[in-house]
Amino acid sequence: MPGEPIGFPAVKFDSARPYPPDPFDALPAVPSFTVTSKDFADGEPLPAAQTGPSRNVSPQLSWAGFPDATKSFLVTAYDPDAPRGGAWHWLVGDIPATVTALPAGRRRGAIRVIASAIIPARRPSTGVPGSVDLRTSVGATGFVGALPPRGDHAHRYFFAVHALDIERLDLPARAKPDAVLAQAAPHTIARAVLVGTHQR
Repeated sequence: MPGEPIGFPAVKFDSARPYPPDPFDALPAVPSFTVTSKDFADGEPLPAAQTGPSRNVSPQLSWAGFPDATKSFLVTAYDPDAPRGGAWHWLVGDIPATVTALPAGRRRGAIRVIASAIIPARRPSTGVPGSVDLRTSVGATGFVGALPPRGDHAHRYFFAVHALDIERLDLPARAKPDAVLAQAAPHTIARAVLVGTHQR
């Protein structure tokens, strides 16, 4: 079906199906801090720029109140309502603890998103020197915009900033999202979450 999420086969959905739980409820509890965006408010719809397949612009984010022991940040975006049990739309590791905001990213068409699954972009999607774009659920690096199946209920996109007690995750370039989270979880000392929604 044209226009469906890259990497996911067409599936007919029931818009009344129940929502999965908060994806971070299954992880060890950690203190929270604050993350906000100039592009959307918590619980509100994402702007068109943060959708796919032709925009794929990562949102502006700012955070504060994290522990003094923080040595780096991992930024992620996860859709628990996506086909096949959820999808990771953005993973960026090794963001220095001195960084407390990310500007909105650059627009990337579908071709560039697909190309990044083969050859990752040299410039990190955050624009922060030293930060590392990790693979999303579709194998691409950088931000992959929201693109839920047509007719499905509104999907939730959990943008999280994970405060870590290590400077680098030291992961292989093609590490899968589950491996990234497994490596980061025991080093996460606080987490800030901002949720946007999108429905087609």
